[in-house]
Amino acid sequence: MAGEKRALARAITLIESDDPAGWELVREVYPRTGAARIVGFTGPPGVGKSTLIGALTAELRKTERQVAVLSIDPSSPFTHGALLGDRIRLSDHFLDPGVFIRSMASRGALGGLSEAALQVALAMDAAGKDDVLIETVGVGQAEIDIVDHADTIVLALMPGSGDSIQALKAGVMEIPDVIVVNKADHPLTDSMVREIRGVLALGPMTDWKVPILKTEATEGRGVAEVAEAIDAHHGHIAAQGTLEERRGRNLRNEVLGLAAVRLRRELERSLRGDPSVQELLDRVVRREVDPASAAEILLERRRA
Repeated sequence: MAGEKRALARAITLIESDDPAGWELVREVYPRTGAARIVGFTGPPGVGKSTLIGALTAELRKTERQVAVLSIDPSSPFTHGALLGDRIRLSDHFLDPGVFIRSMASRGALGGLSEAALQVALAMDAAGKDDVLIETVGVGQAEIDIVDHADTIVLALMPGSGDSIQALKAGVMEIPDVIVVNKADHPLTDSMVREIRGVLALGPMTDWKVPILKTEATEGRGVAEVAEAIDAHHGHIAAQGTLEERRGRNLRNEVLGLAAVRLRRELERSLRGDPSVQELLDRVVRREVDPASAAEILLERRRA
């Protein structure tokens, strides 16, 4: 809570390791959270999210804001390892005492975020950070968990990319508060901005007009405008009273998400090594029992 970097790093390790001491720590500091601005960055792989976050961090530091960056990297479905390479793009800030950078593995969680992401963001908030920037795994149309974690959501796209065109479809396009078209030196930039405007025009009318900004993050061009748009959106939802509404929804979803994960683990633990469960699963494989009926049998047994 004094902002000690080593203490925060150890706290995050405890949370990420699902250590009871980590959850106890979050419980203790939780009443002191809520001051930080949580900004989520999402978008297809390769659009330059890490570079954009690095440039935005430099912009925020000009006004002496304390910044924490949480980068979620994909885990291998086979070895369960993760490269945690996103932090390489943030190397300019490694020696800045006002910046804290942490990489985490997604550990197979769908939606582009690790299970512990919000808990870690709370720890960063309690450590006195003004801005917590969360970068998700490059996502597709269905993987939009960041909507349950952030006050402001930035969608990064790039022109001339099939993945970015996919992101224009319903799903990802319904969640951003700010849209950034990075690598804007590409000749197709203006046509992409027009396409995005067309897609947004089909959506529901809201009192916030989603800005579409062009950036070249490697050169730092357009990044000041991104910082201004994030400021403007935060001010808008605070004035409208929807900031607390968003945070309330996020925390309710976090409670349900954690409960679901723990129930699943508990169920797996209680059924492991039970020969009758193995027999039931074998019957599913032999097509004697359908999967939904087998799940109902397991749940009935658990209720009993």
